[in-house]
Amino acid sequence: MPITWTDQQDNVDWTEMETLYRVAPLGNKSADLLRTVFTNSRYKFFAYDEKGLVAAGRALSDGADCSYICDVAVMPEHQGTGIGREMVSRLVEASRGHKKIILYSVPGKEGFYRKLGFMRLLTAMAIFANQAEAIEKGHLGDA
Repeated sequence: MPITWTDQQDNVDWTEMETLYRVAPLGNKSADLLRTVFTNSRYKFFAYDEKGLVAAGRALSDGADCSYICDVAVMPEHQGTGIGREMVSRLVEASRGHKKIILYSVPGKEGFYRKLGFMRLLTAMAIFANQAEAIEKGHLGDA
C-alpha cells in the first residue's frame, strides 16, 4: 500500500482524526480540539493510504529556540511498518535549527524515541488538568 504524505490540513476529515487518536491509542480528543491544536501548530504531517488517514503528528515551535513534537499517532494496523519513524523524522527535519527539540511520549514508547536519537529530559515538569489521572497513567511522578 503506497503512503501519501502531506503537510496541508485543508482536506483533513477531523472525525477521522478523532478515531485515529482514540485507536492509536492517544486518548479521546474531539474533532474540534484536534482541529484547533493542528491549526495552531507550526509543523504538521498527515499520512494516507487508499483507505484514508493512517498517521498524523505535529510540532509546536517558536521558530528558533524550541520545537515540541507531540501527538504522533499511527493506526494500529500500520504500527511497526516505519510510518511512525517517518512521521517523527519529518517533524525533526522541519524543526532543524531550533536549539532544542522536545518530545512528549506516552508511557511505554520511550524506547522507540530513544532509537530516533531522543534522550530523557531530566528536568521536565508538568501540570495536568487532571493530575490524579496523569499519575495513574504513568505521565507524572514525584521524582
